[in-house]
Amino acid sequence: MDHTFSRQGAGTGLPAAYLSAASLSFSDFLRSQAPDLLPGARAAELNSQSALSEIPHGTTIVAVTYSGGVLLAGDRRATSGNLIAQRDMEKVFVTDEYSAVGIAGTAGLAVEMVRLYTVELAYYEKIEGVPLSLDGKANKLASTVRENLGMAMNGLAVVPLFVGYDVDADQPHGRIVSYDVVGGRYEERAGFHAVGSGSLFAKSALKKLYDPQGDQAAAVRWAVEALYDAAEDDSATGGPDLSRRIFPSIITITGADGAVRLSEDETSAVAEAVVADRSQRPRG
Repeated sequence: MDHTFSRQGAGTGLPAAYLSAASLSFSDFLRSQAPDLLPGARAAELNSQSALSEIPHGTTIVAVTYSGGVLLAGDRRATSGNLIAQRDMEKVFVTDEYSAVGIAGTAGLAVEMVRLYTVELAYYEKIEGVPLSLDGKANKLASTVRENLGMAMNGLAVVPLFVGYDVDADQPHGRIVSYDVVGGRYEERAGFHAVGSGSLFAKSALKKLYDPQGDQAAAVRWAVEALYDAAEDDSATGGPDLSRRIFPSIITITGADGAVRLSEDETSAVAEAVVADRSQRPRG
């Protein structure tokens, strides 16, 4: 039987490009070997406004720093025009041991982008033997967003919100970084931030609630309160759904525990307490 291999690198079972460590960017590797797998490759076929309006979009994401860490929280609703496309969408993702990303904008494209970004961080660490610094992670996400500029200009924008715990700083602490559609990155130093259609209402709530000396339990409560306020005034933001048992997704990041997604029991307890407190307020 003839066992001759005609393609390059076939003797190893993989093409030669798959065994090269010439680039520290997994996106560059994907672009050269399988560009159809990049975020937005299939979305480029959607060129009609009617098709664009039917694509699910996700909102709202909030981030809060607190004494000893930082958290990221998101509501669960995705909308398609004036319709609810999904009630239990996940919009916040752990991207490595000390970082997480929340997504607002074109839902499917945003999820693909975060998945690629997560692989980017793991790829860099495997090639270099050490993880990227927090600034490096923030810059890497900026370049990932920038690569989507063509899609953004055609109505398929993605706006992420990045949080991380800077273990390399002289005084380790949580940090929040926001982005615009062209990949510009901005350090948020107020201690909180929000993105998405309900961000105006969420930030207004956090402005009144935020205390830099607050602990993790307090920060979780602030985040749920902010998302509740956003849901009351923004139809694209979903509030706690007690009947369907759908509650905000929350990720906390500390130096001791790293990035941890809170359980449904933990988030539901806080959400139910917020709803109960609000229902007892006197109404004029």
